[in-house]
Formats: sequence, C-alpha cells, structure tokens
Amino acid sequence: MAWLSLKVLLVGLSFLGCLYPLVDFSFSGETRGQKPNFVIILADDMGWGDLGANWAGTKDTANLDKMAAEGMRFVDFHAAASTCSPSRAALLTGRLGLRNGVTHNFAVTSVGGLPLNETTLAEVLRGAGYVTGMIGKWHLGHHGSHHPSFRGEDPRGTGYLGNRGFDYYFGIPYSHDMGCTDTPGYNHPPCPACPRGDRPSRNLERDCYSDVALPLYENLNIVEQPVNLSALAQKYAEKATQFIRQASTSGRPFLLYVGLAHMHVPLTRTPLSAGPRSLRPYSAGLREMDRLVGRIKDTVDLEGKNNTFLWFTGDNGPWAQKCELAGSVGPFTGLWQARRGGSPAKQTTWEGGHRVPALAYWPGRVPGNVTSAALLSVLDIFPTVLALAGAPLPRGRRFDGLDVSQVLFGWAQTGHRVLFHPNSGAAGEDGALQTVRLERYKAFYVTGGARACDGSVGPERRHERPLIFDLEADLAEAAPLAEGGAQYRAVLPRVAAALAGALDDIARDRVSRADYSQDPSARPCCDPRRPACRCPAA
Repeated sequence: MAWLSLKVLLVGLSFLGCLYPLVDFSFSGETRGQKPNFVIILADDMGWGDLGANWAGTKDTANLDKMAAEGMRFVDFHAAASTCSPSRAALLTGRLGLRNGVTHNFAVTSVGGLPLNETTLAEVLRGAGYVTGMIGKWHLGHHGSHHPSFRGEDPRGTGYLGNRGFDYYFGIPYSHDMGCTDTPGYNHPPCPACPRGDRPSRNLERDCYSDVALPLYENLNIVEQPVNLSALAQKYAEKATQFIRQASTSGRPFLLYVGLAHMHVPLTRTPLSAGPRSLRPYSAGLREMDRLVGRIKDTVDLEGKNNTFLWFTGDNGPWAQKCELAGSVGPFTGLWQARRGGSPAKQTTWEGGHRVPALAYWPGRVPGNVTSAALLSVLDIFPTVLALAGAPLPRGRRFDGLDVSQVLFGWAQTGHRVLFHPNSGAAGEDGALQTVRLERYKAFYVTGGARACDGSVGPERRHERPLIFDLEADLAEAAPLAEGGAQYRAVLPRVAAALAGALDDIARDRVSRADYSQDPSARPCCDPRRPACRCPAA
C-alpha cells in the first residue's frame, strides 16, 4: 500500500487533515424525513487539479475544500465518458453509451436526444414520490420530447409521453459555446449584427442563422435569448436555493441536479476578473463556481436538516483553451497534458480526460475528513442514489454502475475491479470500449486523435497488443509496460478477458440507439421571425 500513501500525499492529504408555479409540491405519502434528499452538482470541464483539496497549491475553491474537509474526497473517481452528452447520459441512466445509445454530443440542430425508452434517475425518483428539478446545462436533446421537462399526453391513453422526469427545469439546452451571446466570455465572439425591421441580411447564412443566440429556458419557455453569461451563475444559485427551500417545506423528498457552465469555455467576465490587478480568467471562473456551490451547500445545511446527500463531481477533464488561458493546473494535469505536447485532456481516455474531482457530503452519514482511493465512476451515482432512496432499478436493463453506499459510509474500501473508458471523439469509434482499467492497470487499444492548443491533431494509432500502464508506479502514463516483460504477460490475458466479457454482456443486453439526425428547424428560438432569435428578458 506504499503507492497509495505516496499518491495521497501528492494530492495534498495534509490540506484535508486538519419554486415555482408549475411545480406541484403537494404530496400525501411519505415525508421528506423518511427519505433522503439528493443534490447532484456536475461541473463542466473541471480539471482534477483545479480542486484545492486535491492540490494544495490551488486557492480558488475554498467552499469545495471545506466540503471535502467535512465529507469524503475521492482521488480515483472517473467520468463515464470524456465529453459532454455521453457523460450526462451515463449519469442519468447508470449505463455506458453502448447501452443507452448516447456516444457523442448532440448539436444545436439535433432532432433527437437521450433515447426515450431509457429510464432516467429523475423518472425513477419521481415515481417514488420525489419532486425533481434540473438547473443548468442539459445537452441530452432539446427538441420536443427530449426536453428535460417536456410532458405530453400519449395518444394511446397510457400516460405521459417523452417525460425525462424533471418537474422543473431552468437552464441552457447545450454547451454555452454552442450559440452566440451579446455578453461573450473570453475567447468567444459576440453575436453578429442582424438586420432590423424588414431589411434582409446581406448574408443570412453567415451573419445570423449559423450563429443562433444561446437560449435560457424555464421549463418549456425561452425566457432570455441570447442569455447573459455574466449573470448566469447568479441566476443558477437563486433558482437552486429557491427550489431547495420550497421542496424542503413541502413534505416531499427532492432531487436537484445542477449542471454547471463552469469550467467550460468561454469563461465569462466575472466581477473578480474585471480589474488590472484582479485574478486571471480561469482563477476568477473557479472562484465564481466555488461561490455558487457554496450557496447551494449553505442552503442544504439550513434546509436539509442533515437529510440531504450532496454529490459534487465533473463530467470530464479540461479542454484545450485551458492551455491558452494559463489556468490553474494540478500536479498530474500538467504531466498529462505536457506528455501530449500540450494537447487537451477532454475527449481522450488518458487520466487527464477521465479522472475528475469528486466529493460526497452528508453530515451524520458520510464520515468527514476522509479520503477514499476506491475506483469509482459517475456511473455509480444512478444505482447508489436509487439504493439510498429505496427505489428499485428499472427492469430489463443491465447497468455499468455500482451501488457504492458502503464506500460512502466508510464500511468498505473497494469499488470497481474493472472500469471502461469509452472513446469520446479523440480516437477510435465513438463509444467503443477501447481503454480498459483493471485494478492498478490501464490498457489502451487506441490512442491519439486529440487536438493540441495550436490546432494540430495527433495521429490515431491502433494497438493490436494494447499499451498497458501500471498507474501505481506511473500515474502520468509516461512509460507503458514492456510487452516482453513478465508483468505485461500476466496482465494482458486478464484485460482481454474483461473486455470480451463486457462486450458479450452488452450484446445480450437491451440496448438503445440515439437519433443523431439534424434539422435546422430544431434550433431553439424564442421568435422565429428574428433571424438570430433575440428576445431579451423583460
């Protein structure tokens, strides 16, 4: 266990040593005190080393660091995929993209989304008496039935059709770089000038229609377009705290899922980054995110009465713009990126793209000031939350996540023996299980394909005999095991057997297929008569 002691020291163990009219809150069944509440906060493109509790040199996450000191911190926690839509789909279903059908990102013009025959965490909890809310970035389909709060009558009379399970939604339908805004952030252009009145644009395709303004939804209504990015964090905090307060006084247990915009580019110009002596953009963004999470935690502490489980983690590692912005980097993030010549971690299956910060907070249930080295995943959120809520897993489906409540409560130290990192756009086929984590070892059947900060793309390489790394001895993934060595020969058949077993299990499972077709008419617009959809909030 010497490797674990060294790793924990490296990541800074010493640092830790020391609502709404459309929501019906009425419920006549079990009270909130009999079932736990859940708040799941998912950061976007946050690096593992961005969390001060993981790397004591970072001072931008005081609230998150306090949460780590009062709860459990995970140092070997992984995204379910290294890009946005697949990671979110896996969180809400507990299933990898090869099962739930979401293997790459949805677009502004996407007609489909997370397949409607997949059951979400919100759907199960809503059926168990929970009031459910989603605030922030959705990115699992925004058109028609794929919208998070869409509900329509099934013409066959069998109930609602297309419900993703959320009673309330406030947020943006996809990433905030997938649409223009009049308040752009760093490294992102503003909306182009569009014609006024009846005057036609000189170039509609380039000036307007290709840059439809980013919308902000409340339930099914666009309440602002383009959204003011500088005010978005404040609005998220207000809506989240209001939802928690109203749900807490209703007698119903609740689920709140918050998809943050931080630290995805463009980074907004916050008050912290507005002066000649102020913080760099990335540090300012981290602090703004940290304050937002702090407000949610404070509300949980005040209203949750020790019956609310808060889970914070990330969807994947950072993107290339982080290199350009000279952002906060931890000890391993820098190694991971430097080895690829400055390439981004996002979309890759290297540790920088997959290992994410993660914290569990539940006073009186989750022990405080504890660091866990268990191998865990975003996939585990679905089965764990359902187990804690006393709700059954959906029938007719196989799941890739584990119920890790025993780890959370300090009763067990182990998580997954095998974990798969699906390809997410950098190399190989989208969703394919071509990187295998087996205990301390990690095997790559495909590498390359990542785009560096200078725009260059590394060549894709397929390995008939996979590259295998011993992460205990080589966490930076700098030197694969020698193929002729005894260690490689011993590990290879175990890796191959684990991969073959997973592929066989998926082949026998009931899998879904996402509709990735696109249509310009699917672009959200508050007023179709305006080319760039400019409808500012009143």
